[in-house]
Amino acid sequence: MRRPDDRQRKNRPDRETPEANPNVIYGRNTVREALAAESGIDKIFVQKGERTGSITMLVAMAKERRIPIVECDKIKLDTLSGGGNHQGIAAQTAEKEYVSLDDILAYAAEKGEKPLIVIADKIEDPGNLGALIRSAECTGAHGVVIPKRNGALVTQAVAKASAGALEHMRVCKVTNLASAVDELKEKGVWIYACEAGGEDVYSTDLDAPSAFIFGSEGNGVSRLLLDKSDFHVSIPMYGHVNSFNVSAAAAIVLSEAARQRRIKK
Repeated sequence: MRRPDDRQRKNRPDRETPEANPNVIYGRNTVREALAAESGIDKIFVQKGERTGSITMLVAMAKERRIPIVECDKIKLDTLSGGGNHQGIAAQTAEKEYVSLDDILAYAAEKGEKPLIVIADKIEDPGNLGALIRSAECTGAHGVVIPKRNGALVTQAVAKASAGALEHMRVCKVTNLASAVDELKEKGVWIYACEAGGEDVYSTDLDAPSAFIFGSEGNGVSRLLLDKSDFHVSIPMYGHVNSFNVSAAAAIVLSEAARQRRIKK
């Protein structure tokens, strides 16, 4: 059998070391300091079987702060850390600093405008969330609300998909979307669920302090949020496919809301 000669071996490209995710910190001391400082951590990744020593303390700290914990294999952690010494733990940090619901409402008041808020219900694909944020920004929305669990968080992938819109958008991460809806209603915001079978969006008065709920393409808006909504609105469909992509639907609905606000000024 012919073996490759030394010249062939030297010309062969070296295997590349994976680059660390810029939104990931790793190593026990680094993660402990971030938890102690209550930095914007979205998730904790722990290597399977690593629940001894300081890892146990770090997991307890994360649970106390209600930060989701994901058990994964060493290969996943190696990828996240770019081959760095992760010591069995890593943390995913937010691409941008989150704000509160009050911050979003205060921003609308500062601009002298009625609140226009987007609620992302279980939108798990980062590309869809990023595109949704882009639609929200282009139509003048004041903020986007996302869940801490069961949905994409603000990562580099979301930032890329938003095509720069994330830099201008206030994002609020909440533990419970239903509670966030209740809080908005108490503060005078009307809730519109965007779902098939609702009232024609073009025949609905949208010129009010409002929050629009957009659900995942697979499941739509959850039953609990549908029940809590003041209105159900939908976009008239004229083709064979029965729904738009979530960001396209948001662009249409939010554009109509923005149009109504401006023609009534």
